[in-house]
Amino acid sequence: MSKTPHGEADPETVDLLVIGGGTAGIVAAKTAANLGAAVVLVERARTGGDCLWTGCVPSKALIAAASAAATVRSASRFGVDTGPARVDFGRVMAHVHGSIDHIAPIDSPQALTDAGVTVTSGDAVFTAPDTVTVDGRAVRFVQAIITTGAGPTVPPIPGLATIDYLTSDTLWDVTELPGRLLIIGAGAVGCEMAQAFARLGSTVTLVGRAPTILPREDESASAIVAAALEADGVTVRTSTSVVEIDHSSAVTDAGDRIAFDRVLVAVGRTPRTVGLGLDAAGVEVDQHGYVVVDDHLATSNPRIRAAGDLTGHPQFTHIAGMHGSLAATNAVLGLRRRVDAAGAPRVTFTDPEIASVGIDVRAARRISGLRVQTLTHEHLDRAVTEGRTEGLVSLVLDGRRRIVGATVVGPRAGETIGELVLAVKHGMRTRDLAGATHPYPTYNDGPWNAAIADVRSQLDAPVASRGLGAVAAVRRLWLRRR
Repeated sequence: MSKTPHGEADPETVDLLVIGGGTAGIVAAKTAANLGAAVVLVERARTGGDCLWTGCVPSKALIAAASAAATVRSASRFGVDTGPARVDFGRVMAHVHGSIDHIAPIDSPQALTDAGVTVTSGDAVFTAPDTVTVDGRAVRFVQAIITTGAGPTVPPIPGLATIDYLTSDTLWDVTELPGRLLIIGAGAVGCEMAQAFARLGSTVTLVGRAPTILPREDESASAIVAAALEADGVTVRTSTSVVEIDHSSAVTDAGDRIAFDRVLVAVGRTPRTVGLGLDAAGVEVDQHGYVVVDDHLATSNPRIRAAGDLTGHPQFTHIAGMHGSLAATNAVLGLRRRVDAAGAPRVTFTDPEIASVGIDVRAARRISGLRVQTLTHEHLDRAVTEGRTEGLVSLVLDGRRRIVGATVVGPRAGETIGELVLAVKHGMRTRDLAGATHPYPTYNDGPWNAAIADVRSQLDAPVASRGLGAVAAVRRLWLRRR
C-alpha cells in the first residue's frame, strides 16, 4: 500500500461505490458488477431497504390477510353462509414477518457477494469529491451512486412527540390490534393501512388535508376508493388537519376531538441526505433535501450519480430499480440513457386498486388537444359476475388517438395497467389496442373495450360513416353482379 506525503496509507480505490442497500442500490451494484466493475456497496443497517422490511412486502402481506377477513364477511352476498370471521392478530403478523423472511435472502449480503459485489457495513460520509469515510476508514472512488432513499416524514404537530406514534417504519413491530387507530395522511400508505386495519377489526379514522383522499388521482377514482373505505367501516375526514395531540385524543382544525389508542403518521417521506457530507462532495440538494439530478441521474459532481427515492422522482420500488440499472450502466459504460418519466406507473393497493400511468385524467382535462375515453365497470362482464361494478377505465388520448395516459380502478388494477404502460411507452393508438384479441371475461377487457369504443366513435363520425357506407354499397353491387 502506498503512503501519502505525511506517511499515512493511501485509501483504497474502487471503480464504483454504492451508498445504500435498498432496491436502487442493490440493482445498481449487481448491474455494475455484472458489467465487470469492481463494486463496493455500503449499507449501515440491513440490505433490502424499505420495500423489503417496512414497505411493499409487509404491507401487501397485511393487506392479503385483511382481504381474507373481508372475503369471509362478504361471502353471504354470493349465497354462501359462513360463521363470523375471527382475527388472530398475532398470526396475522407472523404471516407478515414470514413473508419478509421468505424474500429476504434475495436481497441479502450473501446474494450480493455471490453477484460479485463487496458489501461493507457502516456509515458512509463524503469527505471530498472522490472520497468517503466508512466508520472512519477512507475509501476513494472513481465513481459513486448515492441510493440512501427516504424515510417517513414526521409533521410538527404539538404533542405528537409525547406519544408513541407509529410510522411505516415502526408499524410492523405492533403485536396487538389497535382498538381505535387514527391515521394522519390520506395518501396511498394511509388509505391502504386504513382499509387493512378496519377489515382486521380496528375502528379507524383517516384524516387528510386535501379535499379528497389520494389527491394525486382523479376525483372520480378517489371517490370510488373513499366509498370502499367507508363501506369497510373507516371514518374518512378530508379537508381536515390535526392541530394538537395528547395521550389519548387529537384535535382537528375544526375543533373536533378524535379519540385513539394508536396513531399512524403517513404524511409522506423525507430524503435521507442529512449527514452524508454532500457539501464536501460538491453534490447539490434542493430546498427539500432531495439530490438534484439531470435526466441521466447525474449530480452536480460528475463522478457521482443518485438513484431512487432521494432524487425527488416518484417514490416507488419499481422506479428505484429502473434508476439503479440506468445509473449503473451510465456510470460503467459511459452511456447517457435518460429516465423515462412518462411511462412510470403507480398503484395504490386498496380494494379496489387504483393504477395510473402517463398523463393523468385531471391534467388531461386542462390540456388542449387531449380527450378522455372512459368505460365504467357496469359494462364490464367480469366485474358484473363478481359483483364489483364500482370500477372504471379511463384512457387519455392525444389528437392522433395515441394513448398517452390511463387510470384503472378495480380489482387487480395493478395487473391491468401493465399493457397500458406498454401502450404509453410505445405510442400505441386505440386501434392498436382494439385490434389485439383479449381473453374473455377478464378485467383486461376494460381497456380493450374502452379502446374499441373510441375506434367506433371514429367510425361513427360523419365523414368516416359516409365513406364506409359508400365502400359497403360498392361491395354489395359487385357481389350481386357476380
